[in-house]
Amino acid sequence: MFELHHLTAVEQLDWLRRGEVTARELVEHYLARIERLDPELGAFAVVDADAALRRAEEVASLPHALALWGLPLADKALVARAGRVTDYGSRAFAGVVPAESDELATVLDDAGSVSLGATAAPEFGFPSYTEPLAGRPARNPYDLALGAGGSSGGAAVAVAAGLLPVAPGSDGGGSIRIPAAATGLVGLKPSRGRVPAGSGFGSLAGLVQAGPLARTVADAGLLLDALAAAPGARASWATVPPDEGGDGPFLAAATRGEGRFQLAVTFDSPWATAYDLALDPAARAAVELALAELDALGHGVEELRVPEEPGYASAFRAIWQGGAATLPLDDERLELVEPLTRWLVEQGRSLGARELGEALEWLAGFERRTIARFAPFDAVLTPALALTPRPVGWYDAEDGEENFAQQVRYTPFTSFVNVAGLPAITLPVAVTDAGLPMGVQLIGRPGGERTLLAIGAQLERRLGWQRRHPPAWTA
Repeated sequence: MFELHHLTAVEQLDWLRRGEVTARELVEHYLARIERLDPELGAFAVVDADAALRRAEEVASLPHALALWGLPLADKALVARAGRVTDYGSRAFAGVVPAESDELATVLDDAGSVSLGATAAPEFGFPSYTEPLAGRPARNPYDLALGAGGSSGGAAVAVAAGLLPVAPGSDGGGSIRIPAAATGLVGLKPSRGRVPAGSGFGSLAGLVQAGPLARTVADAGLLLDALAAAPGARASWATVPPDEGGDGPFLAAATRGEGRFQLAVTFDSPWATAYDLALDPAARAAVELALAELDALGHGVEELRVPEEPGYASAFRAIWQGGAATLPLDDERLELVEPLTRWLVEQGRSLGARELGEALEWLAGFERRTIARFAPFDAVLTPALALTPRPVGWYDAEDGEENFAQQVRYTPFTSFVNVAGLPAITLPVAVTDAGLPMGVQLIGRPGGERTLLAIGAQLERRLGWQRRHPPAWTA
């Protein structure tokens, strides 16, 4: 039986503009699904049905050309929205209600969207899994015993299970791409500076970017158009192309899916000199499938061996810990945070200015080297994850050092892309023998989001991942 969530986000927007459905009807549909299914899934930290319904009535008077006019979304729990509880996934901020909204929430409002609430995130977004002690774990809708990844885990669960048409996330070390790969979605981390709005906390070394999680490449392009709008502008790129060199909207590139490109593939990770990494056969099989399809499409592909980077692990750890040290945690609040966060904060506060400066300098050099190595190629293919989705409770809850190592072993291919400031997209190309999604990552040149969307659209047409759904989809 057909239901509204069976439409893509692009199709839902089209229905809204043609009057086939109202914003209120669409919001009511998703709120009903959230009420029925989310107690088991853990996708949402906050659901604000009354505010969503009021907003649905308000958008009726806004211009229909707005990029997300009437489309239901949800903020990530790390994004403050005025008048709504925003706890950043932490018991230390339980019940906090901000007086002002973060810029990202304002950008989405200006695009005409309707916020249904906040999707679950781990404490302050630092872990690559979403099991906050302040809330419920975000469970993988393909197997509820497994986690959804993080830190945009709740957003991924909501989109994969049909509780939202598309969702914004933020990515400082893989936090969009990891949960997208774990739940069978398209996840896009834009180039550094592409999306002006931040995630609510400062980003040391410029690691964090906001971007879309979506079921289709076109839906990802649609949301990226809204996120990339100039500050203060009413985003309408999905309808009116910007005057920027004639490139047109990201949605157009994602819909056309045109071009033949020169690609490379690598299995190398800069974490390999410091941690024992193993690639699950399912992760390798996903890359091999993608390579076969890219070859059939006529793209040139060659192997890229990346030299070892022995300084990467210590430099990135210093920046990650240094970022945690900036959290607004006095002694009382520090007593309430989780063991991993406490370890990160204490390690970060013990860093000296010289050590932090040396780490920043080293990573700046790594950025230049990585861009130069990847420059001959339109995109570089890697595994999205080294392992299949991890069980809920798999990560060490008490030992911060071991917890960090576990995260590296699961996600060794994502954080270096943030350091380099490059765009990257994860694509759900494969399914394991157990029926779990398995993705690949494509890394583009600076500003190369349109190329990534075009390649993704080509693979989507051949592999049809948009037709694969977890059991909750039909519930």
